Amino acid sequence: MKKKKIVIAVTGASGAIYARLLLRELQNKKEYIDQCAVVFSQNATEVWTYELGTNPKDEIAFPIYESNDFMAPFASGSAGYDALVVCPCSMGTLGRIASGISDSLITRAADVLLKEQKKLVLVVRETPYNLIHVKNMQSIIEAGGIICPATPSFYNKPQSIEELVLTVVHRVISLIDLPSDMKKWGEK
Repeated sequence: MKKKKIVIAVTGASGAIYARLLLRELQNKKEYIDQCAVVFSQNATEVWTYELGTNPKDEIAFPIYESNDFMAPFASGSAGYDALVVCPCSMGTLGRIASGISDSLITRAADVLLKEQKKLVLVVRETPYNLIHVKNMQSIIEAGGIICPATPSFYNKPQSIEELVLTVVHRVISLIDLPSDMKKWGEK
């Protein structure tokens, strides 16, 4: 298996635990990863700190880029990144990506991954959806992106919030073509 170059973008949507556990799982899969970069939106650090009680920069072992750093390698298709996961993905970020507005490193990276026909996975966090959200999701899907709502599964009978969140995280990992510990329907 070719090692992957991955970007994880964290927005200010509620659900920082999804990003924390995704990054933790990716640290455990370093043998499959050539490079992993992280970028936070302007509000993401504040939401992470509020929800999880820690500074994300103290927990993350991967390089972190500023949201206005358009010189980051993954801001160009020539860098050859394989996947971008926006987790959690706010509806504002989703809308800007769907409209082709590259006003931050996150939206620029999404534009790059779509134009290069690479994996773009948006782990959306909103409920309920309005028609604008649904139409923006449709635009992303039609452009080649993947909408993966942060909707956990219950058939494996998770015993904690972390186990519940990991049902989504493992799905995301499999969507970017990395080996996953995801339990499939019917497995014991």
